Amino acid sequence: MGKKVHVGLVYGGKSGEHDVSLQTAFAVAGEFDYAKYEITPFYITKLGEWRRGQILIARPGSIDEMKLTAVQSAASAAFPLAPLFDRLGAGAAGSSPIDVVFPLLHGTFGEDGTIQGLLEMANIPYVGAGVLASAVGMDKITMKKVFAYEGLPQCIFRYFNRTQWEKDSAFFIMEVEVSLGYPCFIKPANLGSSVGISKAKNREELIAAVDHAFRFDRKVVIEEFVDAREIEVSVLGNDEPKASVSGEIAPSNEFYDYKAKYIDGKSTMQIPALLPSSVTENIREMAVQAFLAIDGSGLSRVDFFLRKSDGQLFINEVNTLPGFTPFSMYPLMWKETGLPYRELLDKLIELALRRYADKQTIDYGGSGN
Repeated sequence: MGKKVHVGLVYGGKSGEHDVSLQTAFAVAGEFDYAKYEITPFYITKLGEWRRGQILIARPGSIDEMKLTAVQSAASAAFPLAPLFDRLGAGAAGSSPIDVVFPLLHGTFGEDGTIQGLLEMANIPYVGAGVLASAVGMDKITMKKVFAYEGLPQCIFRYFNRTQWEKDSAFFIMEVEVSLGYPCFIKPANLGSSVGISKAKNREELIAAVDHAFRFDRKVVIEEFVDAREIEVSVLGNDEPKASVSGEIAPSNEFYDYKAKYIDGKSTMQIPALLPSSVTENIREMAVQAFLAIDGSGLSRVDFFLRKSDGQLFINEVNTLPGFTPFSMYPLMWKETGLPYRELLDKLIELALRRYADKQTIDYGGSGN
C-alpha cells in the first residue's frame, strides 16, 4: 500500500456552534479508513486557543475524547497562531507533513471564510468551500442578494444592522409589519445551526427577537412566514457539481431550531422526499445553480421551502459546511443516492486536492522576492 494521506482535522472553535463542531468531528473521525489516512486533531477552544493532539490511529471512543485527545497531548499547551503554518506543514512529531486540512468548524471563525483565508495564505489544501463562497454562504443578507441576482425565488425579507435599528427601530418595525406581517422569523445574519432564530407573532415578540438576534451578530435579517414543507438537497463537486436525492425535514418543534437539530433527535427525515419527479429535478437544478452562484466547492447543503398552498418553491439558504452528526441530512442524502459515508469522505479529500492542484497553476505575480 502507498503512503497514507495525512489529514488535519480542525474542530471546536470560538463560535456559538462549538459543541456542534465537536459532534461533527467525532462522526467524521469515526468514519475515516485508517488504513488509508492518518489523522492529526487540531482542537480550538472556546477562547480561540489552538491545541494539537497526537495522531489518531483508531476511531475515538467519545466526543469528550475528541476534545481531550487534542488537549492532553504532548502539544497540550496552546500555541500562538503565527507558527500555525510551520506546525501544519511539519505535521505532528515524528509524522509526515499534513497533506490536507478538513475544517469542521461551524459558524463564526470557521464557516465564514476566516479559517479558509488562513489556509490559503499558508498554501495548504483544505476540504470545502473557499474564502468567497464561505463568506457569502455565512452572511444570509449577502447570500440573498446573490440569489436575487441569479433570479432564484425567495421569501420576502428585510434586514438592518444594530446602528440602524438603534437610530430608527420604528421605521424597521413598520417595514416588517407592512411587507412581511406576522408571524415572521428573525435571524442573526451570520450564524448557522438555527442559533439565535426566533419566531415573532406580534410587535412585542418582534422587538424581543431582534434584541436576542443582536446577541449573536451585528446584522439581522427578518423573513416572512411561509407555511411550507422543508426540503433539502446535498451538492458535491467543484466546477461541475452534482446534486443528491432530496430529503424532507419534519421538525419536532414549531420550527427546525437548534434543539430540533442537535439535541432531542426527534425530528423526522424522509429520504428521498415524497415529491413529483419534476419538482425534484427543479430542486436539484436550483441547488446546483445556487452552489455555482456563490462559487462553491467541495460540499454544500441547499435548503428550500415548498409552499403547501400552491407548490411554489423558494430557496432558503446554502450551507457550505453542513453537519456530519448522526442526525445530519447531508451524508444521509448521499447515502441514499448511492455514495456511502466513507466514500463521501474520500471524494471530499480528492476534490480538495484537485482544487489545490488547479490553483497552483495560477500566476499570482511572478516568482521573484
